[in-house]
Amino acid sequence: MRRAQGAIEYLFMLAAVLIIVLVATRVVLNGVRNMDAAIEDYITQVRQQILENL
Repeated sequence: MRRAQGAIEYLFMLAAVLIIVLVATRVVLNGVRNMDAAIEDYITQVRQQILENL
């Protein structure tokens, strides 16, 4: 009985770790996407400024 309880506790801890990793990955990926969009907008604005000043 004790061995089964230990195995179940181990599986719950593993599931918790996987959920934390999944959440952290989603946060990082969303941050990268937002940063990519911001950089792309900035590059577009810089290009427009350069073309206007030619």
